[in-house]
Amino acid sequence: MARRLPLTLLGYRAFSALITPVAPLLIAQRLRRGKENRARVRERRGEASASRPPGALVWLHAASVGELTSVLPLIAHLQERNVGVLVTSGTVTSARLAEQRLPPGVVHQFAPIDTPRYVQRFLDHWRPDLALLVESDLWPNFIIETERRAIPMILVNARLSESSFRRWRRFPTTIGGLLERFDLCLARTATDRDRFAELGAPRVTTTGNLKLDVPAPPTHDQEMWQLKAAIGERPIIAAASTHPGEETILIDAYRRLRAQHQGLLLVIAPRHPERGAGIMEIAAAAGFQSVLRSRGALPSTKTDIYIADTVGELGMIYRLAPIVFIGGSLVRHGGQNPIEAAKLGAAVLHGPHVGNFTEIYAALDEAGGARPLTDAEELVSAIATWLANPQARTKAAQTALATVQNLGGAFERTVHALDPYLMQLRLAHQGDHA
Repeated sequence: MARRLPLTLLGYRAFSALITPVAPLLIAQRLRRGKENRARVRERRGEASASRPPGALVWLHAASVGELTSVLPLIAHLQERNVGVLVTSGTVTSARLAEQRLPPGVVHQFAPIDTPRYVQRFLDHWRPDLALLVESDLWPNFIIETERRAIPMILVNARLSESSFRRWRRFPTTIGGLLERFDLCLARTATDRDRFAELGAPRVTTTGNLKLDVPAPPTHDQEMWQLKAAIGERPIIAAASTHPGEETILIDAYRRLRAQHQGLLLVIAPRHPERGAGIMEIAAAAGFQSVLRSRGALPSTKTDIYIADTVGELGMIYRLAPIVFIGGSLVRHGGQNPIEAAKLGAAVLHGPHVGNFTEIYAALDEAGGARPLTDAEELVSAIATWLANPQARTKAAQTALATVQNLGGAFERTVHALDPYLMQLRLAHQGDHA
């Protein structure tokens, strides 16, 4: 029997139902901004563009690129357990990543907009047997409608930032009314575990961060060697997953560093690739020549800044750049994931705002595998030091790799927690193909 809803959630459902007729206007606005895939807009209305696979089906929802990347090994495990897998996400970039890296047979759909009608339409078609929601993408209608169909729900790699925790504590009935509907909450850290438990999640356990167990991202050898040949012997530094406001700081740092390091190339990979053209304008205003990878360009000897505004190519950049600044950390975003850079041999730099990955950055900083910065002055100093001292840079990179390897194990713990549910699904559907 479905639980009663608090007044706040009843109000949310009424409001989201009321705005359903104007949702196409929202989608049209997002289309103009490049935030929707025109060919797949109907999926946002809960209209399926694929058939439901026969037998048991696990629905896994990952909001964007980072969440989807973290569960790629888990998706492969689900397939090995002979269950169908439906993956939903909410961004154009995550859909591109899904196209590149999801195993054959896994279905990807854009998540429906969170209105009762769209979510009901989505669930009526797909009829999942188990729902796995990644990290903290807690859409009320997703959760309420899924529970009403008696579909077990599990939060995987669950995280809750300090700011989100403080905000939800002001609305305990609302968040409790959502979290109590989950069967299980698999938290990244002990801190996340305690926060979810205090807010009302039942059966919370710490499994660790799945991002630590994701294999290093692949790269296309031919494209990597083309880029490597274009760079030649030039010294190279990279800034990955940057956010608005950081590129200006980085380009100013580059200006100061280039005077001492002849031929220095700066590679910028923005967190949102659609910002590439804007970054090119910033570089031009600063007097530097830049080119966009999305337009098929490679850096020439005249290129100062190479803008890697593409999806799924950070692995190549990390393999080529010995020094990588991880973005979202000089601005108040909370920091982006440093794990892939560490696994691929880069010496890591980051700003002070790393609340999204507090434990990982703390471990890297303490071991000497990463170097924290507070401002542009320290950024310039740290890069200059590592450019001039390859031995210190290599030592930091080796320490970073060892640190993230020692922090692993979340995948095995997560699988152990999920396997009883998967066994039950297989038993329930064992006669489907008879």
